[in-house]
Amino acid sequence: MLEFLSFRKFLTPMVIQILFWVGVGICVVEGIAVIATVGKFSALGVINGLLVLVIGPVAVRVLCELIMAVFGIHDSLKGS
Repeated sequence: MLEFLSFRKFLTPMVIQILFWVGVGICVVEGIAVIATVGKFSALGVINGLLVLVIGPVAVRVLCELIMAVFGIHDSLKGS
């Protein structure tokens, strides 16, 4: 607890992991919803839903890694 209060340990990596899993969950729910609703009418809806299911979590991971990279660069420049 003292590490968090004295800012020796970052809280951000844990928050980013939580945001990653929330983003993956949203992509999965959205992809299934697209397949279930639009997929009944066209094959394009199924393809779009599958793309959301596959590419969505990858995009969320890339965004989270970019945020983590910014904090890593900050640590390197700070000299810790």
